[in-house]
Amino acid sequence: MSTNLFSQLPATDKLIQAMRQQFPNTPQRLLKVKINIFLERIREQIKAKQITREDLKEKNFLSSLKNFLIANLEPNYKTVINATGVVIHTNLGRSLLAQAAAQAIQKACLNYSNLEFNLDTGKRGTRYSHVEELLCLLTGAEAGLVVNNNAAAVLIVLETLTKNKDVIVSRGELVEIGGSFRIPDVMAKSGAILKEVGTTNRTHLRDYEQAITENTGAILKVHTSNYRIVGFHKSVPLPELVALAQQYDLPVIEDMGSGNLIRFDQFGLPQLDEPTVQETIKAGVDVVSFSGDKLLGGPQAGIILGKKKYIELIKKNPLNRALRIDKMTLAGLEATLRLYLDPNKAVQEIPTLNLTLIPYTRLKDRAKVLSRRLNTLKNVQAQIKKATSQIGGGSLPEKDIPTYVVQVQVKPYSAEELRQILLKTNPPIIGRIIDDTFCLDMRTILLDQIKIIETIFAQIDKMSKTKQNA
Repeated sequence: MSTNLFSQLPATDKLIQAMRQQFPNTPQRLLKVKINIFLERIREQIKAKQITREDLKEKNFLSSLKNFLIANLEPNYKTVINATGVVIHTNLGRSLLAQAAAQAIQKACLNYSNLEFNLDTGKRGTRYSHVEELLCLLTGAEAGLVVNNNAAAVLIVLETLTKNKDVIVSRGELVEIGGSFRIPDVMAKSGAILKEVGTTNRTHLRDYEQAITENTGAILKVHTSNYRIVGFHKSVPLPELVALAQQYDLPVIEDMGSGNLIRFDQFGLPQLDEPTVQETIKAGVDVVSFSGDKLLGGPQAGIILGKKKYIELIKKNPLNRALRIDKMTLAGLEATLRLYLDPNKAVQEIPTLNLTLIPYTRLKDRAKVLSRRLNTLKNVQAQIKKATSQIGGGSLPEKDIPTYVVQVQVKPYSAEELRQILLKTNPPIIGRIIDDTFCLDMRTILLDQIKIIETIFAQIDKMSKTKQNA
């Protein structure tokens, strides 16, 4: 029986001809690869006796092939709807860019630019000059530069200033963040020698001082970006650490992790009391590094700020060329930083800030709109509930923000089945399950996505009717 079914499979060339009209913009080479993958799957299904003669009739077979190609010829990198409530979702691309940043990137891509050309002298320039002045103006730093991410920033700072020297770090700050990025490992790669002091939960000023020797290169403070120690806990205030370092003529380096340029408590969220970059610079830290695509709300970048004598050394490090940012990052970062010149404008136009600070009542209104629309569908039940959102991306851990979610049930699917279905929609909807119910968090759903979600659930509603009637 299976031998006969194998013989009924059409030739690849015939299938390519049949599909070329359906997918006229797809290169024939790619079409052939995907069709061969489909045929191989069919052969495996024949072996497993999962294919019938009816399935191999021309009309049915071509319909199955067409559906397969629709799903598999799309770009791998896709837009998704973030309904998780996590504003800076690392797995979903972290911060959304402001419109001004996106426009600046597009302009940089479509035109030649003065990336490394000085228009005053007509000679070669430096790419850092486009953002260094802005960074210093916003933070009070003497100098700055930008590399491709914060891990790279920490690496080049340590490699430049502390290679083959001891770097004193509190044991409570030897963190590991996403992707197995560990501070001790980065220090080892930089050539710095880790010198741990204190205990996991308590480190005193005397611990740092007792660790200082002739081979000490710096004191490193690491922001515990993805966890908090509560209870019996002590760390050394930054001004005290700076004063100690100055006594011994040592630089203090701080990895701030996220790094933010505004006080969230001034915009109605007093629980988000994260120190700003400006405050850290003012405290006397010699070199500070932080991410561009977290609380800053810009493109992926590692921003390094501090005393000019140290920044100039870092700029001259040959490693800098390997870690430098490209023109797109530079354009997007400059546009984002310009928005911060007016903090109120930054909050309005930078999505990371806007989504974080969106009024709770407005989320409720949007939840009501979405739930009302979904409840017009026959097999869909939706209700709004109070919940909490998170900033994410290792920023402000354990500091939840009140939100509203829309709990959705679609007969006859379980919450997990619904989650799996939504991963395959166009665009995919990424939500979360709370109390065995699939939930859409309104904090991270953009206003124009409500209609899209309604349309997708209308399609699922039709699917559910078919399943129940089967």
